[in-house]
Amino acid sequence: MLIKKSGEIKESEITPESVYNSRRNFLRAGAVGAMGALAGGLWARDSFGRPVMTQAELAGIVKSPLSTDEEQNSWEQITGYNNFYEFGMGKDDPARYAHEMNIDPWSVKVEGMVGKPGDYSVDDLIKPNKLEERIYRFRCVEAWSAVIPWVGAPLKDVLERLQPESGAKYVAFETLNRPDEMRGQRTRSLQWPYIEGLRLDEAMHPLTLLAVGLYGRALPNQNGAPIRLIVPWKYGYKSIKSIVNIKLTKDEPPTSWNVANAREYGFYSNVNPEVSHPRWSQATERPLGGFLKNKKTLMFNGYADQVAAMYDGMDLSKYH
Repeated sequence: MLIKKSGEIKESEITPESVYNSRRNFLRAGAVGAMGALAGGLWARDSFGRPVMTQAELAGIVKSPLSTDEEQNSWEQITGYNNFYEFGMGKDDPARYAHEMNIDPWSVKVEGMVGKPGDYSVDDLIKPNKLEERIYRFRCVEAWSAVIPWVGAPLKDVLERLQPESGAKYVAFETLNRPDEMRGQRTRSLQWPYIEGLRLDEAMHPLTLLAVGLYGRALPNQNGAPIRLIVPWKYGYKSIKSIVNIKLTKDEPPTSWNVANAREYGFYSNVNPEVSHPRWSQATERPLGGFLKNKKTLMFNGYADQVAAMYDGMDLSKYH
């Protein structure tokens, strides 16, 4: 069973012991406390200037019941193996080059069919919520998978505060477009900026997360700092990184991979083992860190009980 009740989640299942111990020792050394919180920012900084959580923030993280009990991947695997074409097409390019992206200051423009449009800091969007740690399965369209403990707030709560108008049916998201800092944008691998979208009911689903951290740390640049989307029942490219724009609209927005190749990448992009990618099967997956594509892929990435009702009556082979 993927989803555990809150009372069944142990500390050892939330954070790997090696990460927990190193973080605890780091805090004990006083590096976080000595720096204090950034003025107007979500995170404190360590002595190297890296964003970290304060002791109060660590203590305040809610251990979400919306978590898988599967074994987590390591910090090194998740931060060292990424698709983030803004920094290059190689899996290690984001880790090599994402430090060139400046994330301080950062703002997210909210526009369209919403009662409270404007430019918001990450703090403005996230801080009214208690941070949650959610251990989610992650499934890439390339048929590799991972298990990751994200930290963030439900997108539903954020959108409700922004007051969607009654006619809004979709939410579009846009990634930072700054070619001088994001070398992959100097190529034509995709049309820039990167754009993704959800139906409003998908965006408002309790599983959909605006993430600002992972493994109890602030998001590294290569993983979509300072704020990204996580939609665990969809292929990973739907979980757009480094968001600078959120727009509510009545029309289905164009999305980057669908624009690039609609035959291979649909708007919905729900994990579906019964619908093959035109160039490979999606029936099985390779867990990150392994060599074989030998794990059975689950419908909706294992979240069918929570999300399948949203697609009742839809031909999921056609609306892929």
